Amino acid sequence: MNTHRLQLAQKSLLGNSIGDAFGESFFGPEDAIYKAIYFREIPQTTWEFTDDTIMAIAIYSSLEKFGEINQDFIAEAFARNYHLDFNRGYGPAMHRTMRAIETGEHWKKVSKAAFNGMGSMGNGGAMRAGLIGAYFYDDLQKVKQQAFLSSEITHANEEGCVGAMAVAIATAINTQLQIDNETLTPNEFIKKVISELPDCDTTSKIKKSTTVLPNYDIRTVVSILGNGVKMIAQDTVPIAIWIAAHHQTNFQEAIWRAVSALGDRDTICAIVGAITMMNTKDKHIPADWKNKVENWQKSEFYQKN
Repeated sequence: MNTHRLQLAQKSLLGNSIGDAFGESFFGPEDAIYKAIYFREIPQTTWEFTDDTIMAIAIYSSLEKFGEINQDFIAEAFARNYHLDFNRGYGPAMHRTMRAIETGEHWKKVSKAAFNGMGSMGNGGAMRAGLIGAYFYDDLQKVKQQAFLSSEITHANEEGCVGAMAVAIATAINTQLQIDNETLTPNEFIKKVISELPDCDTTSKIKKSTTVLPNYDIRTVVSILGNGVKMIAQDTVPIAIWIAAHHQTNFQEAIWRAVSALGDRDTICAIVGAITMMNTKDKHIPADWKNKVENWQKSEFYQKN
């Protein structure tokens, strides 16, 4: 067992869970949500995370047990955890996938058959991929391969897989920057992510983010990069990478910026949290956020190996 790598993965998963629960708190009447964001007041919330973190926990369990992505193990964990509580924000396609796996269908058949054989290009692979980058931070080839495998279990479409790869790569880069005490400009960061990705719509939109200036109004940013409202990788990952690139060392600011995009706010905050947690000093992560968020290590979804 590689304790150092697991500690890094735990840190990213904590960032994922805080972002996830934080973002989930900001669903409600539009006027109230705008006001809460403007005054930086977190609405009344249980600080429970959603399927974004529950599925990331299964990824962590695989890394802990095998030191890599074991697809069969993870698919089984996904289905088991879904059965424990299916009211945690799973999308319609994921309900179908999990129920099919539960009834004995092989995950590979189910995943590849989705959307008339195209496979899902949803953002579900990306929302749980950050900790893979934290774990394999010093080997980007491994990061890409493992992120692809993790996505393929439920999101076999190229866009879904590339979305997962992009998030894992960004997390790996930010982890390495922290370890080496080095810095990158936002566009250098984004270009480093792009250089590791195959050409596809998601990659193209991440490239477009290098033209988006940091002082743009968030509504303008959303009009260019999306905000996950379509729940697909190419509408979710680009803005998450852009926000993370501009707030590499400031978890708190990154999360507030992410939630202001609205849309699929729990997922964007989860992705941004998983990336930026790795290069933010502990003293700059709000203690009450860490203390209030549902503890994934004590939850029923984590079965220690």
